[in-house]
Amino acid sequence: MTHSLSELERIRWLQLSRTPNVGPVTFAQLLARFGSAEAALSEVPRLARRGGGAPPVPPHEDIIREEIAALYKQGGQIVASCEPDYPKGLAALDAPPPILFVLGYPHMLQREMVAVVGARNASALGRKLASTLAHDLTESGLLVVSGMARGIDTAAHEGALQRGTIAVVAGGVDIIYPLENKPLYEKLIEQGAVVSEMPLGEAPQARHFPRRNRIVSGMARGVVIVEAAEGSGSLITARLALEQNREVFAVPGSPLDPRAKGTNRLLKDGAILTENADDILSILRPILGGCFGEPSREIPVPTATLSDADIDQLRRTVIEAIGPAPVAIDDLIRLSHASPAAVLAVLLELELAGKLSRHPGNAVSWPSD
Repeated sequence: MTHSLSELERIRWLQLSRTPNVGPVTFAQLLARFGSAEAALSEVPRLARRGGGAPPVPPHEDIIREEIAALYKQGGQIVASCEPDYPKGLAALDAPPPILFVLGYPHMLQREMVAVVGARNASALGRKLASTLAHDLTESGLLVVSGMARGIDTAAHEGALQRGTIAVVAGGVDIIYPLENKPLYEKLIEQGAVVSEMPLGEAPQARHFPRRNRIVSGMARGVVIVEAAEGSGSLITARLALEQNREVFAVPGSPLDPRAKGTNRLLKDGAILTENADDILSILRPILGGCFGEPSREIPVPTATLSDADIDQLRRTVIEAIGPAPVAIDDLIRLSHASPAAVLAVLLELELAGKLSRHPGNAVSWPSD
């Protein structure tokens, strides 16, 4: 159920989401368990100590207030995952980003979207096709979302500017990357929106791009890959789209062009062959306006009614079962012979203590650092 946050609640949401060791899954579980971000913040130190680590320190309230004031000064807004303007596609995911920063027009986040992404070192024909696809998709009422990278992303934004496009960036919404896209960035703010879950002033880093890509695919009904080499970020976006039950479209290319290797492989694996906007619209039209297909998202509440001794034994069992390779949480529950709530409670404590990392597919491992 959606509701708007008060300014104090918004501050507490940001503090909790920025607390070390608190990712989207943990944020959602803490909120489900304690009812509010403020209550969760007061409980985090206790849970971390139970997990065997030093309590993570959230950013000071004054720092958060300064960041919010800086965003508002630039005309930006903050949209929380419980609020009406939050993208429906992201809200349907198991662990949506708790907070989005937006420069431009937040109401556009409610539009039906298609992602158009591809190679940075795109061919001239690839850029032309991306621009044409984006233009034609927006003429049909859809909004185009992409990542503002050079190449295909830039061409897609430019083709869609007149009717509607959103850029999801890997740094803060106030950071222009690449710098050559400053004119595009300014037009996006004037006519569309720039979105990020990262703090203001945060420079893009390699580890941020997969997080950016999951937002791009999660917001959209489908993802169109125009050109992509093997191992490219665009293929990561395609994989995320499949995990999120989104449609994947791929433009075929010459086997002699390395930029077509990734898209041609996607086609072999079942992606929808795409030559024009009608190929996309024929698949998406029947599902526009409906739900996103995920099961109703009920956040598991990690609580345990076991004695301290039993919890300590369960924690040892879980720690022994976790290794450097991700292991499914369902497997940990079966192995431990404990209730799901108890295992989730132990995992929550271990994560807050910095003793484990979470991975896509509801899996955990030793800390990745």
